[in-house]
Amino acid sequence: MRQHWVKEEMTGCDLGDARLNQRLTVMLEALGDRPDKSLPTAFQDWANTKAAYRFFADENVS
Repeated sequence: MRQHWVKEEMTGCDLGDARLNQRLTVMLEALGDRPDKSLPTAFQDWANTKAAYRFFADENVS
């Protein structure tokens, strides 16, 4: 279930690519559920962790 604060944080946020916007939403939800965990633990599996690192490395994300 989408957390209310994530929707508020995403208001007005447009990274220029719907996939990047969706990935940011997923990442915020995961980090919101486990704020005290490392990225690999927060994202719970290698695929989501790798996707997060790709997100951070994307030239359109700053």
